[in-house]
Amino acid sequence: MSAPVVTRFAPSPTGSLHLGNARTALFSYLWARNSGGRFILRIEDTDVERSEARHREALIEDLNWLGLGWDEGPDVGGPSAPYLQSERGSLYRELFARLEAEGRAYPCYCTAEELELSRKLQRMAGKPPRYAGTCRALTPAERAARLAQGGKPTLRFAVPAATIVEFTDLVHGPQRFSSADIGDFIVRREDGTAAFFFCNAVDDSVMGVTHVLRGDDHLTNTPRQLMLLDALGMRRPDYGHVGLLVGADGAPLSKRHGSTSVREFRERGFLPAALLNHLFRLGHTADIDGWLPPEQLPAHFRPEHLGRASARFEESQLIHWQKETLRHMSTAQIAAWLGLPDSAAFVEIVRHNVVLPEDAQPWVSVVRGELPPLGAEEQRVVAGAGAAFFAAAAAALDRSGADLHSLTALLKQETGRGGAQLFMPLRVALTGKTHGPELAPLLKLMPLETARRRLESHARDP
Repeated sequence: MSAPVVTRFAPSPTGSLHLGNARTALFSYLWARNSGGRFILRIEDTDVERSEARHREALIEDLNWLGLGWDEGPDVGGPSAPYLQSERGSLYRELFARLEAEGRAYPCYCTAEELELSRKLQRMAGKPPRYAGTCRALTPAERAARLAQGGKPTLRFAVPAATIVEFTDLVHGPQRFSSADIGDFIVRREDGTAAFFFCNAVDDSVMGVTHVLRGDDHLTNTPRQLMLLDALGMRRPDYGHVGLLVGADGAPLSKRHGSTSVREFRERGFLPAALLNHLFRLGHTADIDGWLPPEQLPAHFRPEHLGRASARFEESQLIHWQKETLRHMSTAQIAAWLGLPDSAAFVEIVRHNVVLPEDAQPWVSVVRGELPPLGAEEQRVVAGAGAAFFAAAAAALDRSGADLHSLTALLKQETGRGGAQLFMPLRVALTGKTHGPELAPLLKLMPLETARRRLESHARDP
């Protein structure tokens, strides 16, 4: 029997939850749920200058809104607590000391200016820029002298010479990297905090993570992390690197493509089930074309169906899944979403004309408020009907009440008009639009005095 799958999502609280990160969280969550395993939330907040508690709280709120619940995390605890990396410093310090004692890591006193000059010289020589190993061979006396001069060292991992790092990526297949192409890299910053390469790999191993899913921009990080884990004698997780999210133009998703964070889509009124259905199909080939309720997504997740190619995010597709989600919602659910809990009759009328909450507001005005000025097409319809038509319509309304069938029958008898010539000017006068929900139920919800006033406003010659 295979061991249970343990996945994780490990965001840095430096900003909003980006769609690409939300998709990674979704895939990791689905894999754990599909296999009966565990899903861990870990907050990677060792970047003290950029990490903020408000971002952490917002990340947790957005993940909960999406319905991606975790089995272990900063708010629920678990056997591998703490789940904030800023609280795991004692473990990191112990491992740093081990690496130094075994000659696997060394202090580096190079300044940012010295490092930039070294990289510039390497590029001029046609070589790929990497750390030149300047501080690797310093004697204890030389290191002491650097410290006496006020140097604040980082700690670099000593990359083994002539080593081949091999692993099988869950998405890209067999991978092979030479250590000769990898310079000694920083595992501890000047301020003593752990760098990403180090704490990310160590925590995955210590927390029992078996499968790591992340964007393929991290693929070249993996050999560094595997060398670290091997040096520490720690278990390797399996890694899978998924193609990145891009905009419709093929460029990496960014603000110029519009909204890029979960919070932005949430605030605009998109529903979590719509976002989940869309993200589920970006970089993952689903075995079903139709809409799926969120609780059924795990059963249809296939890690072997994750893709290498970049996945295009298009809002038009998200709107499709938004419409599908609304189609599967009850009238009461849509009323609550629109903030109109006591307006079931109204919601039932307009539900097929609404994609976002803002789409309902014009119809609220049709029923309960004032109409905006008519557009050019609507003005043309009204002018074509003539003032006499609307005078007759207002008179017919007094006899028919809110029954559209009776109103149109009386108006046809009075004016001799029928079809679109009768119905369209009536719709425009009552709703301000040439299209929309059925007019009959709208008229029933509209105060008769409001309907009469609208008809009479066009019964006067301009």
